[in-house]
Amino acid sequence: METVISFIVIFGALVFFHELGHLVFAKRAGILCREFAIGFGPKVFTFKKGETIYTIRLLPLGGFVRMAGEDPETVEIKPGHRVGLLLDREGRVQKIIVNNKEKYPNAVIIDVEAADLEHKLRIEGYEEGDDNSLRSYSLLPDAVVVEDGVPTQIAPYNRQFASKTLLQRTMAIFAGPMMNFILAIVVFIIIGLFQGVVVNEAKLGKLTTDGAAIASGLKGGDSVQSINGQEVNSWADIQETIQQNPGKEIEFVVERDGKTLEVPVTPKEIEREGEKIGVIGVYPPVEKSPLKAISYGFTETYFWTKQIFVMLGQLVTGQFSIDALSGPVGIYVSTEQVAKSGFFYLMKWAGVLSINLGIMNLLPIPALDGGRLMFFLVEALRGKPIDRQKEGLVHFIGFALLMLLMLVVTWNDIQRFFL
Repeated sequence: METVISFIVIFGALVFFHELGHLVFAKRAGILCREFAIGFGPKVFTFKKGETIYTIRLLPLGGFVRMAGEDPETVEIKPGHRVGLLLDREGRVQKIIVNNKEKYPNAVIIDVEAADLEHKLRIEGYEEGDDNSLRSYSLLPDAVVVEDGVPTQIAPYNRQFASKTLLQRTMAIFAGPMMNFILAIVVFIIIGLFQGVVVNEAKLGKLTTDGAAIASGLKGGDSVQSINGQEVNSWADIQETIQQNPGKEIEFVVERDGKTLEVPVTPKEIEREGEKIGVIGVYPPVEKSPLKAISYGFTETYFWTKQIFVMLGQLVTGQFSIDALSGPVGIYVSTEQVAKSGFFYLMKWAGVLSINLGIMNLLPIPALDGGRLMFFLVEALRGKPIDRQKEGLVHFIGFALLMLLMLVVTWNDIQRFFL
């Protein structure tokens, strides 16, 4: 149960902040955001604040922000329709009632002659019982169309995604991955503040209670002068020497309280990634400092970003098999393993996953944020946007291929961990 909660919290947080980036920058650009959703499929929880409906959906496979103009408008008012109009005191349309008009006795019933809900914001028609006088009504910019009791706010063109400048549209899309990198930086800063930042000095940090170091008489804070007669100058030197001598006695020369001590230690032999290494049960020395924690947040994010790009390069060159990729099942299993190591390891795992999500979404693949940004780049170079239908077709094909890849990766995960 603990693993399930950890997975839901981590995955939910990554998706939440990613979609929050889209939402914030879309709203800043004046785009009408109809829905902010975590997950896909049937709605589990929903509430409305302002213009936006916030939902949690059943399938925890991502999320989305539904912006006006990105999808065909759900309700169209065409000539010949009979609708009801609810007006404000100045005679402007607040609501257009498509059906069940009998529930609105105060509505003005008209046969629609013309309607423009995007540019002119006007609707024209003949009132019920008066076939000779064509009347024209102006719509409020936030008027709603009510069908089957469900209100949908109209989207004037200046509130639609396509009406915004190239820079505004670019930022609304780029902000999702950007938030994942910001989240990773914040997570690593928090780790640095509470756990401390590794200092690359030739000192011993905290010792485990059951390791060879404490059994041999070493203490946390000991300054290591040499190991087996070889001078050491950093924690990296200490770690390397220990790992290279599994099961072999090595002699530490340490300085403690102004005294020089010789301490023999035999590293325990363990296997890690198919290789036998030595361990003595000692952590690296750490320092708790706000400035170092902030620096750690950025350097750790840079390190993992570089590592992920290296692995992507190996995937392209064939050094890294697609069978080694993990989907939600693999991430769940890895989360279970990391959770056993402690809270801060789980936080670090969340930071790495956030970077991974940000990078994956920036790849120039149709249906992902990076694919959309590529279309914006082409638009900037040619001076006009690509036909929306053609772009939509490319994204649809890309989405279908991504779903196929997800199925393949998920099946590989199931075979790897459960079969």
